[in-house]
Amino acid sequence: MPKPHAPDKPAPHAARRSEKSRRAIYDAALALVAEVGYPRTTIEGIAARAGVGKQTIYRWWSSKADVLLEAFLDLSDQASREAGAQDAYVIPDTGDLAADLKAVLRLTVDQLKDPRFEAPSRALAAEGVVNEELGRTFMTKLLEPSLQLYVDRVRAAQEAGQVRRDIDPRIALELWVSPLAQRWLQYTGPISYEYTDTLVDYALHGIAAR
Repeated sequence: MPKPHAPDKPAPHAARRSEKSRRAIYDAALALVAEVGYPRTTIEGIAARAGVGKQTIYRWWSSKADVLLEAFLDLSDQASREAGAQDAYVIPDTGDLAADLKAVLRLTVDQLKDPRFEAPSRALAAEGVVNEELGRTFMTKLLEPSLQLYVDRVRAAQEAGQVRRDIDPRIALELWVSPLAQRWLQYTGPISYEYTDTLVDYALHGIAAR
């Protein structure tokens, strides 16, 4: 009498193994770009550092730029969760524009000063200056969505009558985003909560005598 056929069993912990490999790849990519720079970071190097085969990386991503982009997005999500933010892709609207901008910029300061984020960020920012393709890719996929959050929040403030209707939100956001980025990238001064709070006050209230 033939033995009953045993039911097929799912691969044990396959999802867990995939997540572990993905996290290892994120960590390896960010570490390598900080250590050796973007040009010398390779898929083979990331795979070796992560302890996976390079075919595993190519199954999920088509290039090292794609790996780094996703690793950065994941790192941003982690930083937001650790800071207690409910949603990394929304600027809160409490009805107080100044308070909302100050809150999100304080989170940005924390992220920029986080050693996990700072070294790879600087490496990629430097490479983006000379590598136009990389610069445009990261601008489009990583920075642009973040800037759009500010645009949306300023437009909401316009609808609420808190900001003049004739203001261009895209230009307005540069009053606090660009100075912070310049100070951080060029070491022209320390970045702090006090600094970003002041940027918001100057942006919303101006510097002319009242």
